[in-house]
Amino acid sequence: MLSGIGIPGLILILVIALVIFGPKKLPEIGKATGETLREFKNSAKDITEDDNEPKENKS
Repeated sequence: MLSGIGIPGLILILVIALVIFGPKKLPEIGKATGETLREFKNSAKDITEDDNEPKENKS
């Protein structure tokens, strides 16, 4: 996903975010992004685990 961006691209994105949001908001935005990604990963893991469980016969 990020392999095509490279270090100069990441630095540019960070500078733009710093200009737009300011230095006081960046930690809050980073924390919110991390929590969102963590929740997304957990949800995706739960869905794949549900799909891998054997189906019960409902007679």
